[in-house]
Amino acid sequence: MMTINEVLTLDNQQEKIGALLLRGYRFVTMTVVDKGEEFDIFYHFDLDYEMVTYQLVLKKGDVLPSISGICFAAVIVENEIQDLFGITVSNLAIDYEKHFLLAADAPAEPFCRVPGVGVTAVKASAVENGGDK
Repeated sequence: MMTINEVLTLDNQQEKIGALLLRGYRFVTMTVVDKGEEFDIFYHFDLDYEMVTYQLVLKKGDVLPSISGICFAAVIVENEIQDLFGITVSNLAIDYEKHFLLAADAPAEPFCRVPGVGVTAVKASAVENGGDK
């Protein structure tokens, strides 16, 4: 289970993350969840083996400010997020312009939900036995 320690806004994201880094926290990674109309952006930090997670809710079409100016290690995952989710990240220290992982002819935003397409669960026993049960 993931604990959200604080919910950020676009207005306080830089300040809150900067303050956390000044207190000695180490940037671990960011994760993104496509919720349809918006994205949940999770920032994960560590200090003395204790994980702290901040959440930012980003409406689709909004621009995500980069934290690479205050935490250079974020430049890699922020470029991945641009490629895989199509989220524009502003003021990246190094910006691959949505071609960090993806070739020019690759599908755009491959980790985003496709409208009208859902995921259904399959019983493990059905898969193990090679069919529906």
